[in-house]
Amino acid sequence: MLVGMNRLAETDLSVKLSKKEGNERLDAALRRLLRLRLMLGGQIGDKRIGPPLCVVFEGWDASGKGGAIKRLVRPLDPRHVRVAQFAAPTYDEKRHHFLWRFWPVLPGWGGMAVLDRSWYGRVLVERVEGFATEEQWSRAYDEIVEFERTLAAEGMIMVKFWMHVSEEEQLRRFHDRAADPLRVWKLTDEDWRNRDKRPQYELAVEDMLERTDHEAAPWHVIAGDDKRYARVAVVETVCAAVEEELTARGHDLTDPAPDAADED
Repeated sequence: MLVGMNRLAETDLSVKLSKKEGNERLDAALRRLLRLRLMLGGQIGDKRIGPPLCVVFEGWDASGKGGAIKRLVRPLDPRHVRVAQFAAPTYDEKRHHFLWRFWPVLPGWGGMAVLDRSWYGRVLVERVEGFATEEQWSRAYDEIVEFERTLAAEGMIMVKFWMHVSEEEQLRRFHDRAADPLRVWKLTDEDWRNRDKRPQYELAVEDMLERTDHEAAPWHVIAGDDKRYARVAVVETVCAAVEEELTARGHDLTDPAPDAADED
């Protein structure tokens, strides 16, 4: 084990859900999320516009980020949520502070955004691959925390996930993608190179979890070897965060018709 390794090593990757339990819990969580999202948008409840909700996904390649995001937004009207994906910064983006490119996608009051990768690239891939100097990525921890605290002070609910999978499960998923003509595009040479550097990335992840976990935006490490468990855990965690904030703001979360069928 690498020095300083804690949260990843302590995550129980053996947790699983049966198909029946997984489907039942996911369906219940998605209905719960839909209602909460409508409350945030002021469409139902006391019609007050709620605080912005930003859900951030980081994780290993093939850790299930895409599948979790797909389930998370499934019950939501696409007009009520924005999904944004971030890859390497462009030439023009590199001319600005590294946080600059993320501002335009952040949600306003009543809005929701889901980020597939984020500003944490500064202390992960840019650190490991040498795209940022040590001075740049070292100071980025404090810059990120202050950035998130600023957003939280303005009312934003921020939920951050690290999707964690074992090396063995990641390799199995890589081979599955390579054998599937409709998913092979998801597997790149960069994925294989990143896998070879897993020890360096593990150290960077642990530093990130330790140094950027704070009350306004804590990290949730999701055991991802079982996809059913991971997807349920993600949706339930988001629901819990929204419920906690709305309750603190005095919203009535009582469902007047818990058994009613959802309408299109």
